[in-house]
Amino acid sequence: MLDYAQYIATFCTGEDDRLVDTYFADDVTFTGGTRQHHGKEGLRSFLKWAHGGVREVPRVQSFLQSEELILAEIDMDFHATQQRRDFPFGDLDPGDSVTVKFLVSYRIANDKIVELKSMTWPPEKGVTKLPKLGGHPSQIAAFHAYCAAFSNADYDRFSSFYTDDVVLELGSVPPIHGKDGITGFYRKMFAVVRENITVHSVLADDRSIALDATARFTAQTDAPDFVVGPIAAGEYIEVRVFVHYELEGGLVRHIRVGRAGSEGAPRFFHADGTRKA
Repeated sequence: MLDYAQYIATFCTGEDDRLVDTYFADDVTFTGGTRQHHGKEGLRSFLKWAHGGVREVPRVQSFLQSEELILAEIDMDFHATQQRRDFPFGDLDPGDSVTVKFLVSYRIANDKIVELKSMTWPPEKGVTKLPKLGGHPSQIAAFHAYCAAFSNADYDRFSSFYTDDVVLELGSVPPIHGKDGITGFYRKMFAVVRENITVHSVLADDRSIALDATARFTAQTDAPDFVVGPIAAGEYIEVRVFVHYELEGGLVRHIRVGRAGSEGAPRFFHADGTRKA
C-alpha cells in the first residue's frame, strides 16, 4: 500500500523530481480545474511552472485510504519568494502567503499514483492557519518568503513577521527597537546600500530560528562610510553571517546577527563581479 504519510513528507521537501519519480506511474493523469496533464513529464512540467518562486506545503486535515484509492482534505499553504502575477490563486509578491483548501483523490495501482484529481475552494475560505513562523515545513517555507521580502526591500511585508516590540542587534550599531525602528533603519540604509540574503541553511522550532546565510551589500551610490567597508556605486561586499531569531507566537521578537567566524570576513567585489584585492 502506498505510504501516504511519506508521500506528504516528500511533497513538503519541495523536491518535485523525487516526488514524481517515487510516487507516480509513467502514464499518470492529473486533472485540476480546467487543467489536465498526462504522464510524468507533463506532471513534472506543471509542477515546475506552479512552483516557480512559490513553495507549496500540504497540511492534511483528514484522509481515507484503501488499496486503490486515497481521498484527502488538505489545507495547502503557498509561500512566495518571487513575484507571480500569473499565480492561479491570486497575485503574489515575495513574502506573501496564501492558504487554499483542496479536496484530492488519488487512484492507485501497484503502489503508484495513476490518476490525481483536485478541486479547490476560494483562497482562505474554510482553512486552518499556522502561526507565521516555527518548525513546521510550511513555517520554514514562510521564513524563506520573509528572507525574500527583506531582499526585495519590501518593508511592510518583511516587518509583518515581527512582533511590535521586536529588537534587532547587529553589533555594529546600538540595538534597534520596534518595527518602525527597524524599517526606518533599513529605509535609510537601502537608499545607499542594498542588502540581499542568500540562504544556506535554516534550523527552526517553535521558539527560535537559526540562519546560516551570505549577506550581499551592493552600493546604490558611493558609500565611503559604509560600516562594513567603503564601496563605490555598483560594487558589493559579501559577508557570511549567522542569525538567531527568537520567536513569540510565531513572530520574530529578537534578532541577533553575527559574522560566521573565519568565514565571516568581508569579501569585496568590483561591479563586474571580479574580486577586489
